Amino acid sequence: MTSRIVIVTCLLLMAAGCVSKSTYEQQVAAFNGLQAEFSDLQSRYRNLSDDFDALRAKHEALQKKKDETDQLLAACEADLDRAQKDILRLEDVLSTRSAEAGKAMAEMRRRIDELETAKRELEKQVERERLAREARIAKMKTTYDALVGKLEEEIKRGEITISELQGRLTVNMVERILFDSGSADIKPEGLKILARVGDILKNVQDKDILVEGHTDNVPISARLRDRFPSNWELSTARAANVVHFLQDRVGIPGSRLAIVGYGEHRPIADNDTPEGREENRRIQIVLVAPQGHPAVN
Repeated sequence: MTSRIVIVTCLLLMAAGCVSKSTYEQQVAAFNGLQAEFSDLQSRYRNLSDDFDALRAKHEALQKKKDETDQLLAACEADLDRAQKDILRLEDVLSTRSAEAGKAMAEMRRRIDELETAKRELEKQVERERLAREARIAKMKTTYDALVGKLEEEIKRGEITISELQGRLTVNMVERILFDSGSADIKPEGLKILARVGDILKNVQDKDILVEGHTDNVPISARLRDRFPSNWELSTARAANVVHFLQDRVGIPGSRLAIVGYGEHRPIADNDTPEGREENRRIQIVLVAPQGHPAVN
């Protein structure tokens, strides 16, 4: 793709001397459009690559769990095989002995029946877990796809990113689409975006929703210090306002919502640049396993 752009550039430069200024400017504009499209394709490729890595990690985790289950089944089958061989030997030895020996054989047979029943139940449990895991993965993908569809324009502008890793789906929103600088009040346009996100998340009944507030490392200005003594208070206030909106306006039960203010202490970019600080000023909405229940991969 890069080589094509270089060729187009050369052609435009060669043609500049033999076309009118208007035609040249049109060609330059077309070239700039191609460059923008190329940059967008690169960004989408990186996002798809990240999604692929996450799915591959999930596949490896599932494969590991399957291997462990296969080992357990193999051990049960080995125990059953040994028990069956033992009972055959005992039947030959004890066939002529007393009723007490007969009782022992009956007990052994009962034990074998229990092992066979346990094996069948284990196989059924493994199958149920497999189906449930596939259903959870499909449901998470449906939620992911719905969010991407609802937030397509914001994602293209780089204002929102959506990621899914190990059963945790995260919607990351930069500060500027929700809040003015130094404010915890959600802007009208931000309320519309949160409404779209909330309409999807409220239908995910088997997940809790963790709202995280994050800031850069720039100290709170003197004029705001009475209201927000530090970035802790600002990040927490922003997360709280998002939670109140999701509960009061979207209708998500408060029992499914949680607020966390991390302040400046969990950056995702370098605070030494304006671009990095902008990335760090964000709200993250994370779908997690309900409290008291482990996350399921």
